[in-house]
Amino acid sequence: MSIPSQGSPATASPSRRLAQGAGIIIVSSVMFSFISYWRTAAIVLCDLASTSYYIGGIVEQAIGPAAPWFILAVLLLAFAVGLVYIESCSMFVRGGVYRVVREALGSTAAKLAVSALIFDYILTGPISTVSAGQYVIGLILDTVREFQLADVPEAGRAVIRRWGSVAIACGVTWFFYRQNVRGIHESSERALQIMKLTALMGVIMIVWCLITLALRPADRINTVPLAPDLQLKTDADGRPQIDPVTGHQSDPLGFMERVFPHDWVTAIRTPIRWLSLVGAVGILIAFGHSVLAMSGLETLAQVYREVESPKLPNFKKAAFIVFTFALVLTGTISFMAVLLIPNDVRMKEYSENLIGGLAMNMAGPTPVKLLLNAFVTIVGFLLLSGACNTAIIGANGVLNRVAEDGILPEWLRQPHPRYGTTYRVLFMVFVCQILTIIASQGETLVLGEAYAFGVVWSFVFQAVAMVVLRFRDTRPRGFKVPLNIPLGKTELPLGLGLILVVLLACAVLNFLTKEVATVGGLIFSAVFFVMFTITERIQAHQHKGQDHQHVELFNRQTAFEVTATALGLSGTYRKLVSIRSTQNLFMLEKALAETDPETTDVVVMTAKVVPPGDLGASSTADQAEIDPYDQQLMTAVVERAEKAGKEVTPLIVPTNNPLHAVLKTAKDIQAHELIMGASNKYTADEQLEQIAFFWISLHEGNPVPLTVRILSRERDMYLDLAGGNRIPKISERRARSVAELRAAGIGVDRVLVLHDGSSVSSDLFQAVLTMLAEEVVLGLASVEVAADETPSLIHQDEERAKQIDRPLRRHPLKTGDGPEVVELAKQEAYDLIILPLPTESSADPLGHLDPTGAYIVRNAHCRVMLVTAPVIPHEVVDTTPSARP
Repeated sequence: MSIPSQGSPATASPSRRLAQGAGIIIVSSVMFSFISYWRTAAIVLCDLASTSYYIGGIVEQAIGPAAPWFILAVLLLAFAVGLVYIESCSMFVRGGVYRVVREALGSTAAKLAVSALIFDYILTGPISTVSAGQYVIGLILDTVREFQLADVPEAGRAVIRRWGSVAIACGVTWFFYRQNVRGIHESSERALQIMKLTALMGVIMIVWCLITLALRPADRINTVPLAPDLQLKTDADGRPQIDPVTGHQSDPLGFMERVFPHDWVTAIRTPIRWLSLVGAVGILIAFGHSVLAMSGLETLAQVYREVESPKLPNFKKAAFIVFTFALVLTGTISFMAVLLIPNDVRMKEYSENLIGGLAMNMAGPTPVKLLLNAFVTIVGFLLLSGACNTAIIGANGVLNRVAEDGILPEWLRQPHPRYGTTYRVLFMVFVCQILTIIASQGETLVLGEAYAFGVVWSFVFQAVAMVVLRFRDTRPRGFKVPLNIPLGKTELPLGLGLILVVLLACAVLNFLTKEVATVGGLIFSAVFFVMFTITERIQAHQHKGQDHQHVELFNRQTAFEVTATALGLSGTYRKLVSIRSTQNLFMLEKALAETDPETTDVVVMTAKVVPPGDLGASSTADQAEIDPYDQQLMTAVVERAEKAGKEVTPLIVPTNNPLHAVLKTAKDIQAHELIMGASNKYTADEQLEQIAFFWISLHEGNPVPLTVRILSRERDMYLDLAGGNRIPKISERRARSVAELRAAGIGVDRVLVLHDGSSVSSDLFQAVLTMLAEEVVLGLASVEVAADETPSLIHQDEERAKQIDRPLRRHPLKTGDGPEVVELAKQEAYDLIILPLPTESSADPLGHLDPTGAYIVRNAHCRVMLVTAPVIPHEVVDTTPSARP
């Protein structure tokens, strides 16, 4: 439908003048921003890849030089655990352990899981930043020693190394706390820059290691044993190595020495065969000591909300980048450190600076190796600092999920006045990490031992919950962990089950063997669980027992009018979506699905109806508030936007004339398309007529092009004002074939032909049968009539379709009237209905529609094609001259 560009100007009514004077509320929130999959991968990798700097030393101190094999095995398990997270995120946009466990196992289990996870995040930042400090201070001390700048005694070196690293760790934590207050775009940009530099360092180190292996004699290359060393630990002089926390001799079996019979413990330490039940226990114990190599995976779920469109495919790409990068970097560095660093100095001098020790044991002159060590140290400092950023993002995400569920006080989620971030949650995480750094006194081994508890138990809770949800929540998923055995209407999740068994066995043995992690984790988790329980009851009391309903908190600013520049709209196209109810957001969902975020800006507005007397300029500041209904509506907008992964700009426009306010906003932002729902007050014709009148009136009779689209689940109507200005859909831009266009929902891929048994219908069916491509679904709706030819013609057409192997969907109709056909087309989601017209109506088909055809044309949700037989001409057809005179 098109409206001419010229028209008579309309006189401005009082309601129009009042509507123009209303204050417009511009809603802002960090929830409306999204990041690329490269930035997503960089955030997670800053934690997962940073373990390459300290994991080798921590694991080798526990289980000996066989550590690289177990680190490699954990990295492979991390890939499997990542599949679990991908499946959970395909179900919940705001996923992660808390949401998934709460859905599957209830609130109590969710609070337990998140308490253990917070323990992980509170320790991840400190262990990374302290380790970064160790590398920097170590480089300074090595430089001083190599160039004999000062004589620092060994005791002094230890003190400087510890407290210098504490000071650096505190500074790094403060920096990334400030970056996260400013928003994830700031922190993710820093993470991406760090990972680019880390990739360069990784290539240099791996190539240099391979060259060193090729040049070094075989007798100077160490071997990497397969069997772990589970004996009580001693130092280089053979004296018992005392754990600084427990005061006992360091023992990879932990509590087991004091809990289980001596014979059992001895058998585990030195099994006759490692490929036996006792040997498998020992292998799992060694595996458990390496599990902190999976640190950072939970953040993968926490940043899923921020991933841009297409959300799940981009998330899969990010996960693949994460696992590949970590496997190559961490796995290779762990093996090379054992192969190239002499056994007598590796743990003595480089237990907390293993990659630095590797740099110093490469082939080449000492000055060059010092430069390499300096480069590795700088990159390590940045990478380990980035892990602090990952921990802050993850902890912030987890605590926000808990707060959204009504467990933590609402004021914690209050957005920052300028940046819109949950700065109070961030500050709480920052304080906890600073206190942990100071309490550690610069000992990374202590932090590494402790924080494995939260890692493994959060994974166990996640895996258990996903197994339960496979049976409890059978809705379709965008992704499933492989290895599923069909069992009737359900399936046996074998892949998930195997991952759960490995994780559970590892967690139980970790519980028994890691004393510091078990004691510290239990105390910390208990404290947080009690805190969550108390705050939940306080919140419930304040809400007087009413069920908690989550609403987002927003910042707002007020303006008397808006422009594309004021809203920061920089895209080639601008689309305005008008909404009014949380129960009807189909038009927003459809608009987002079709929008190309690279070219199109989306503005979502709701017209807030207020009394005319409240629209004066003097009362605007008082009226420009976001009331509870506005919050619910904007919360629904956030949910749709983050599910699509596309940014929107929300507006709340107080007015006493909603339709005028919508079109006035479209004019102000120079919208190309306006999308709105069908009116529940006027017919479609009346609604379109009012839209055309207001648009012409606003432009004083000379309207600019605008395409108005009335969208509902039943109808999709276009009104092109002044020629229209349609925005290309994302699927149109990316499609490279007709099949891809159809797959994207453009055009027609399901056709319904109405067959009344007549020869006209048979001719039409044959034409359609030969005209449509094979991938287009063809449906045949037949009407039973009394004519003798009916059964034979319909049967003949069906047989012809079978003969040429053309799939045909048969739809027998009971009455064949218009409502039955329209309902059939709607239920089966047909895109086109083809109707045959009788021969006698060929000269004037629209004027001779029977009641059935007329009803279908007026009420069908899709296009209707009317096909006529060739018209019998009224003039002489054959003008060829006769051969006879």
